[in-house]
This record gives sequence, C-alpha cells and structure tokens, in this order.
Amino acid sequence: MSDTDYIPPKVWTWDKASGGRFANINRPIAGPTHEKELPVGKHPLQLYSLGTPNGIKVTVMLEELLAAGHKGAEYDAWLIRISEGDQFGSGFVDVNPNSKIPALLDRSGPTPIRIFESGAILVHLAEKFGAFLPQEQPARAETLSWLFWQMGSAPFLGGGFGHFYAYAPTKLEYPINRYAMEVKRQLDVLDRRLGDNEFIVGDVYTIADMAIWPWYGGLVMGWQYGAAEFLAVQDYKNVVRWAEQLFSRPTVKRGRMVNRVVGDPSEQLHERHDAGDFETRTQDKLANA
Repeated sequence: MSDTDYIPPKVWTWDKASGGRFANINRPIAGPTHEKELPVGKHPLQLYSLGTPNGIKVTVMLEELLAAGHKGAEYDAWLIRISEGDQFGSGFVDVNPNSKIPALLDRSGPTPIRIFESGAILVHLAEKFGAFLPQEQPARAETLSWLFWQMGSAPFLGGGFGHFYAYAPTKLEYPINRYAMEVKRQLDVLDRRLGDNEFIVGDVYTIADMAIWPWYGGLVMGWQYGAAEFLAVQDYKNVVRWAEQLFSRPTVKRGRMVNRVVGDPSEQLHERHDAGDFETRTQDKLANA
C-alpha cells in the first residue's frame, strides 16, 4: 500500500481489525469485556500495572519513596497483561474507566481512592508524602510544567513514532518521517534543558525526572523500538548523561524491574508484594526453583 491509496469514507466504521501488533485489543468503545475482580494485597497502596514506560514511572516513584523512609508507601504491584486484555476486566475498569495502565488504589484511609493516569498518580503520591514535588515557587510550577510536557509529548513518541516505526503492519514513509521529526525535536528540547541543569528541574530530582526518564531515557539507552541508531540518539549528549545518571540509582533499577515481562529474566519481577521479592522472585530465580 502506498501513502496515496487510502481514501477515507464519509463515515468511519469498525469493520476490521487494525493496529498492527495490538490489533486484537484495539476497539472504538470503552467499558469492560468480561467480569474479573482485581486482587487486593496487604499494603496500603495497590498498583495494577505493566512494566511499560508509563508503568515504570510509578514503580520508580514508589521505590524512591520507600528508600527515602516513607514506610506508608509500601505497595503490592499486580501484573496487568494488556496483550491478553486484562485491562478490560470489570474490576480494572472500575479503577480506570479508560482501561489503560497504570492504575492505583490508595487504601490507606477509610475510603479507597482510585487514581488513574500516570501523571496524576505521581502527583498524588508526591503530595501524600511531601516528596519529589517542590513546595516553593517557581520550582513547583517548573516541575508540573515538565510533568505535563511529558504527558502531552510522549504520545508522539509511543503512539506516533513507535507505532509506525515498530508495530504497524506496513512501513509508510510519511508517518515515520512525521513522527521521527517530532521525536528528534523533543529530544532537542530535553538536551537543551539538561545542558544547563543536572536534573529536569535544576539541581533537584523530582517527579518530572521520574516521568520523563522511562520514555526518553529509555529511548537514548537503546531500549525503545530498536530505534536508537535510526534517531541518532547519541547526538543528544546531555540526555544520555542524564539517562545514565538516573539508571545508576538502585531505586530506578528496581522500579524498572517491577511488572516487567520482557528482557533478561533476572530483571523481571512480574509481581511485587514485598521488598525481598527483588532477591527471591525474579523470573530467573523462579525458573531455577
């Protein structure tokens, strides 16, 4: 198919699967497809997620909070396999009507609180524990601005570039060029910012770093879409420096392992219910048990 073969109908109808690799879970309607209650563990925070960039944001935040001494941040991380449609179970839809991971249920108070959208979860946790979100201006505004920059920009990287470059059934020049140009512009935005700052918000590590790193840090580390060479990510030296610096943090390494189902088995902790799980329940340990 060429870029000019398709003529849109006057009214779009859902008459065939679309979406390449994810065609079996794409649909134009919301709501649950089946009845399935969510499990509930022993900790105040119940996370339902998968180790994608959006999921990693939250598990990094939780591991950072625990490392900083916030015992109330103990959590159970339950695996939601989106390729199998777990996100369309009735219990998950009750927590997130948008059927996207991650979703968090905060059961620390008398009434459970649901929080969905990764950025909202980060803000909720930051405000709950008084950590990683500056209270004074202008640092607070700067942190929130960069957090929302990530939330608004990453769909161009994931749903745009990543989809057409890595997942679409047909490689088309126009959308790949369109989104590659935008991703490189975004990398340049970050590179300029990090040229004068150790972290996204100056010299303080915040939820802005935790939100941006799994997407753009992962990209320059070579983990996203097999596209590092194509996008010449080595040219963004400040982003690479920052990405490597954050990955040197044990908390970030642990956060990236939680709910991870791809890659090295020693780096996959499908579910996390206790801090000791990192030592005993990674996939390599379970396979050898």
